[in-house]
Amino acid sequence: MRLVSFQLNDGTQSYGVIEGDAIRAADTALTSKYADLRAVLTAGATAELAGSTGPVLALADVTLLSPLPNPDKIICIGLNYMSHIKETGRDKPKHPSIFTRYPSSVIGHDVPLVRPKASQDFDYEGELAVIIGKEGRHIAQADAWDHIAGYSCFNDGSIRDYQIHTSQFWPGKSFDDSGSMGPWIVTADDLPDVTEQTLTTRINGNVEQQSKLDDLAISIPEIIAYVSTVTKLLPGDVIATGTPGGVGKFRKPQLYMKPGDVAEVEITGIGILRNGVVDEA
Repeated sequence: MRLVSFQLNDGTQSYGVIEGDAIRAADTALTSKYADLRAVLTAGATAELAGSTGPVLALADVTLLSPLPNPDKIICIGLNYMSHIKETGRDKPKHPSIFTRYPSSVIGHDVPLVRPKASQDFDYEGELAVIIGKEGRHIAQADAWDHIAGYSCFNDGSIRDYQIHTSQFWPGKSFDDSGSMGPWIVTADDLPDVTEQTLTTRINGNVEQQSKLDDLAISIPEIIAYVSTVTKLLPGDVIATGTPGGVGKFRKPQLYMKPGDVAEVEITGIGILRNGVVDEA
């Protein structure tokens, strides 16, 4: 299944399942039990969405939100593709490099990314997002796949000069509306071997990043085991697993996003996350 969160023109927010080129919205029986997709995942109730009798809505008639607008945690892994590690001149890490993003920094598909007033060094980072579906602490690597609800595309939009003000990445990674996730979550049962998929990032139609997902320096099970040693993972938590080589900062000349640009993150088996770029008002 492909799970979405969306907003209607009147500001009402809800969720549903993609059916062809439309959304089958959750019916009132579902929304009365589960306020949002995070609640659905917490209850282990994704199968109930398949039987929804809610209205069918055209994608053009809604605004897609980040599939999980209100996660408890967004955990991001830095320097986790060998191609990206090489372009930065670093060695393969022994442990995952971890930073966090706030939910207010992540928008949905076809909503403009916002380049902030504070900087013009607005970089793209195409990534695979792993969505946790089952609570767990001290999760063994062998059990990690059982804790995954599904996958989404992620653009870890980065304000590079703020990112390197100190050794802490958070300032450059949490500007409001600077990153995106979507267009939906593909459930794990529909994508049994995500490492066989290919990630491609395009800026204005030009391929800037491309990699198989098996190029991760630290694997998805290793990430889940490590993070769950530190903190309990909850349904709806998002783990952005890192970006391949080809980011704008390390290009000559550098390639930063500007108003009017269009960024696309495509992952085979999942879909295309597309966002325009505007300046902060």
